[in-house]
Amino acid sequence: MKTLHRYLTLQVLASLLLTAAVFTFVLLLGNLLKEILALLVSGQVRPVLILKAVGLLIPFVWVFALPMALLTATLLVFGRFSADQELTAARASGVSLLSLIAPILLLSLLCCGLSAWVNMDLGPRSRVAYNNLLFQIRAEMVNAQLPEGQFIPLSTNYLFRAEKNNNGRLEDVMILVMENTTNIDMYVTAPTGTLEIDPTNREMYLHLMQSHSVTRHGAILSAGEWTSPNLYPTNQLARREYRAPISDMTFPQLRERLRDNEHALALLSATTASEDSTNNFNGPIRAKLEREISVVRVALHREIAFSFACFGFTLVGIPLGIRVHRRETNVGIAIALGLVLVYYSFVITAGSLASRPELNPYLILWLPNFLFQVVGAVLLWRANKGV
Repeated sequence: MKTLHRYLTLQVLASLLLTAAVFTFVLLLGNLLKEILALLVSGQVRPVLILKAVGLLIPFVWVFALPMALLTATLLVFGRFSADQELTAARASGVSLLSLIAPILLLSLLCCGLSAWVNMDLGPRSRVAYNNLLFQIRAEMVNAQLPEGQFIPLSTNYLFRAEKNNNGRLEDVMILVMENTTNIDMYVTAPTGTLEIDPTNREMYLHLMQSHSVTRHGAILSAGEWTSPNLYPTNQLARREYRAPISDMTFPQLRERLRDNEHALALLSATTASEDSTNNFNGPIRAKLEREISVVRVALHREIAFSFACFGFTLVGIPLGIRVHRRETNVGIAIALGLVLVYYSFVITAGSLASRPELNPYLILWLPNFLFQVVGAVLLWRANKGV
């Protein structure tokens, strides 16, 4: 019995690692083509930063790759186990299917724990770090992408022009300081200058050397070094600091967000103003808070519910692999993709209804787990009986 347990566990682990690598690569490829490839082709970003971005994406795609990989692994291993008549031989030796798969079920529970950590903490933090890195990369590229020989807006009231831009070292610079959209209040010229951007602290300054400033009245204000005020808040070239949306928050962040919104809703309900003014004034605010509470609650339940997908997929994958009775890898992958689409249809439905609190959409997220576990338990019972 120990030999069979060790054999099946090693087979599932080997298939799990292989299919996890394949699904991770496929899911990474979509993000690479959409976001990273353009940065790489531009040649203006260091390869180290690209590798770091890819590394930060891996934990995020594991949220989806791990359950898919475990489902595919069980389908492939038990499909071969049945096709090679090894299951028949085990039954002839008096070994029941349920006792045979006990280590695999335990492995699926361990994967649920790993999936919970990835879903609720590692994946969201990695996604936020990845987006922050992309924003920083794009901000750093501003210096290299400043066009030469034309005026461009650095902010709402600063127009910038440089004849040459050598990797951020500017030559023959002119700054037009606008009083409004049509009137020039002052212009500044300089033979050299630099544009310094710090997206982390939301700062952006233009430094000019040997500058010459003249007002619209012809007065010379200064000559020498000139530094602009912070241009970052109204700048259209530098990117704003990335702020995680609800979908990219960790479990503790979601709980804090939910607690804050519920507290605000409770304060709103306890308003002592007159009923007429309260209903007219608080109605839209209450509706907005209720919608956001529903969206946050859906995100919370999604992270928890999806952590149990590995167990449900294993319960379904084992008897389906036995019933399919095929060795072909493509058949197992096709079945796995079909089951994943069924599972995700519930997740997508819950997400589309997240802003409808009256429908309690977070409950929909638990339906696929319940469905897969019940169907898997029935199929396992029938397979154990030889039905």
